[in-house]
Amino acid sequence: MTSVKDFRVEEEPTATDLGRGRFVFTDRYSVFDWGEMPDHIPNKGASLCLMGAYNFELLDVNHVPTHYLGVVEDGEVKELGECESPPTEMAIELTQVPDLPHVDGAYDYDAYHDAAGDNFLIPLEIVFRNTVPVGSSLRKRGTPADYGLEYEEWPDEPISLPTPVVEFSTKYEEQDRYLSREEADEIAGKVDIDRLEELALAVNHILTDRAAKSGFSHEDGKIECLYHDGTVKVGDVVGTFDENRFSYDGQQVSKEVVRQYYKRVQPEWVDAVKAAKKEALETGEPEWRGECDIEPEHLPDEIVDTLADLYCAGTNAYVQYDWFDAPDIEAAVAAVQDI
Repeated sequence: MTSVKDFRVEEEPTATDLGRGRFVFTDRYSVFDWGEMPDHIPNKGASLCLMGAYNFELLDVNHVPTHYLGVVEDGEVKELGECESPPTEMAIELTQVPDLPHVDGAYDYDAYHDAAGDNFLIPLEIVFRNTVPVGSSLRKRGTPADYGLEYEEWPDEPISLPTPVVEFSTKYEEQDRYLSREEADEIAGKVDIDRLEELALAVNHILTDRAAKSGFSHEDGKIECLYHDGTVKVGDVVGTFDENRFSYDGQQVSKEVVRQYYKRVQPEWVDAVKAAKKEALETGEPEWRGECDIEPEHLPDEIVDTLADLYCAGTNAYVQYDWFDAPDIEAAVAAVQDI
C-alpha cells in the first residue's frame, strides 16, 4: 500500500523470475510527501488508472519495455480498449525490492544490491523536465546557462528548456534528494545510468507528443525502472496527473493545484512540513512527520468536487474519449482557476 494506491501480490518474484501483481488505484491523494491527506477525490483512482494504462499501451506501441500487463475488469486482465467502464486495477509484473538499511545516519545501498541479484527495482527516480516553473528546485542547483538558457539570472516566470533535462533522485530514502551523476551511478548498481537516461527521454518524448495532440503542455515527470536478467523496464505508473505535471491553456492540470491551494490557504502547515524535513536532514533521523505539530485541514466540499471534475475532464481530453461524465476540459480548467 502507498498513500494513493494499494498493491496486491498474486505471484511472488524470485531471485531469477518476475512475479505478478496488481495496482489498485484509490481516491486518496498526497502532497508534500505527507502521505494520505484528509479527503478523497471521487473518481481520481479510476482516472489515474485509465491514463496510466493508456500511456503504457502507447509505450508498448513505441517499443519501450514496461512491466504493464493490462487492466482488470470483472476479474479478467484486458487491454484498455476492451473495457466497458473506467478500470481501477492494473496488472503488472513484479520484481524484488530488498530492504534498504539505514545505519549510523547513512543508507546502505551495497546491502540492497547484495540482496537484489539480477531481479530488482532500481532505487532511483529518473526525473525529466521540459520547463522550469517559478519555485522549481532546479533553479537552486544551477544557473540558466547550465541548461542552455540565455539569461544571467532566473526570470520571475516559467520558462521552457531548449532540450529536456534528466536528473536522478533517491527512491527509498525517507526524504528524496537529488544526486550527482556519479552518486546515481553508484546507487543504480549494475544498471547503466545512460540506459536509464535514454529511457526517460524516450518516455518524455512520447508523452509530450501525446499531450500536445490533446492541447496539453507536458512540463515534467519521472519514471521508475526495474532490472531483470539484463533488461531494464519502465515500472510503477507513467504519465498521470499525479506522476507528471501537465497544464492546459496555462492552468495546471495536476495535483500541483492542491499544492498551491495549501500554500495559499494553510501556509503554516506547509512551512511546518518544510521545517520538519529540514530538521530531519540535519539530525540524520529519517522520520519527520511525527515532528510536525500541524495537521493539514480538510478541503471544502466544493473544491473536492472541482478537483474531481478536473481529473475526469483532463483524462477524457488526454485520451480523447469520454470515459467519464464530466465537464469539457475548458470548463473544468475555468472552474479550477477560481480555487
